[in-house]
Amino acid sequence: MRHPFSFRPVALSLALALALAGCAVGPAYQPPAVQTPVAFKEGQGEWVKAVPADTLERGPWWQLFNDPELDQLESQVEVSNQNVAAAVAAYAQARALVAEQRSALFPVVNLDGSANRSGSGNGGKVPAHNTFQLGIGASWEPDVWGRLGRAVTGAQAGAQASEADLQSARLSAQGELAVDYFNLRVFDALIALQTQTIAGYQRNLRITQNRYNAGIVARTDTLQAQTQLSNAQADLLGLQHQRAVLEHAIAVLMGKAPSDFTLAERPVWEATVPDVPFGVPSTLLQRRPDIAAAERRTAQANEQIGIAEAAYFPSFPLSGSVGVGAASIGDLFRASSLVWSLGVSLAQTVFDAGARGARVDAARAGLEQAAAQYRQTVLAAFQSVEDQLNASRILQQQLVLRQDALDAANLVEQQVQNRYEAGQVNYTEVITAQVTAQNARRAVAQALADRHVAAVSLIQALGGGWRGLEVVSR
Repeated sequence: MRHPFSFRPVALSLALALALAGCAVGPAYQPPAVQTPVAFKEGQGEWVKAVPADTLERGPWWQLFNDPELDQLESQVEVSNQNVAAAVAAYAQARALVAEQRSALFPVVNLDGSANRSGSGNGGKVPAHNTFQLGIGASWEPDVWGRLGRAVTGAQAGAQASEADLQSARLSAQGELAVDYFNLRVFDALIALQTQTIAGYQRNLRITQNRYNAGIVARTDTLQAQTQLSNAQADLLGLQHQRAVLEHAIAVLMGKAPSDFTLAERPVWEATVPDVPFGVPSTLLQRRPDIAAAERRTAQANEQIGIAEAAYFPSFPLSGSVGVGAASIGDLFRASSLVWSLGVSLAQTVFDAGARGARVDAARAGLEQAAAQYRQTVLAAFQSVEDQLNASRILQQQLVLRQDALDAANLVEQQVQNRYEAGQVNYTEVITAQVTAQNARRAVAQALADRHVAAVSLIQALGGGWRGLEVVSR
């Protein structure tokens, strides 16, 4: 005897839904085209097409400077910096969103049960009785038009963009710490120079005081020497203040309170200024995490178009359930208590006053915006690398000239000092020569620091160090 319920309509509906599951709507993703320069304006080599390669291992790029103390400080940024910790949490959140979107591809299964006792107060004519129910149900919507799959793909692109943001946060914190560290070391050198200058000014004050007491010079010489000494002492306090500010900034970058961190002074400090090998910028530009993040967000915006277009087509939700109901717990497991159902439905919006079309237009505009932001990010990267290549070249030339100027200023200072002590010139010429020499010393120290900072900025502009890549070295 044939069962009164036929599975054929449901089976045909299910087969049709599965057959249509490959009919995804929406545009296929293509990375936005970027006009790439043929060659460097600064430096040598050729640019290559910007393709995200941010997952390549950069390595501890700060070791290029050969400063063990900097290495030790940088190692703590990854562990304690709170901006990096926030980026790590954002990446974990994005990965969880991918898992959430992927779960929509699978059926939802629900289990429910109940137990009730009921009766009536009509003189006991309706005796109290028990009712027990146990059921399990499932629902599933086949991804006929690719809406759910595109949501998963979009979430994956968002997670990849979040991962690139994490790399950006790390690189930014590491670079900022290196810049602060190098500037702090310059202030150490400037403080040492200023201390030596103050000692010299104190010696000059004693000389002028003795010459004044002997009636050789006027009292104005001692007043000028005292003014020069007091100003130099005030300048020393300013340098110490600026060093303290940088020390506090380094502490915060390492996730510490300024009161819990102290960096010992190093009046004599030398560090390597790394040279970028030929051809490296054209390769490492691919590894900038901000470029990778912008490209992934463009892919994410592309998926939103398919999601919006899928709303034009009907959905085919499937549902099924199996349950039992009985007056006692023992009867729940009898076949006669079984109740089941299986069904398919069709849902389609007929009229929405253009809401779906507006959402598609908005999604397309979102893709155009993301693509424009991606192109702008690439252009800004080209500019940043060119700027830092230029700065590195100019600063290296400036350092040589600054050192030449310092050698000449030191010689003039010594000659004028000797002539003053011989009574051949007045003290004003001594002051002028000393100020010139002092400015030359500061300029050399600052030029050295600027070279280090420019090297850090160039490494950041390139997306990190160049380990793991084949390059032609100088």
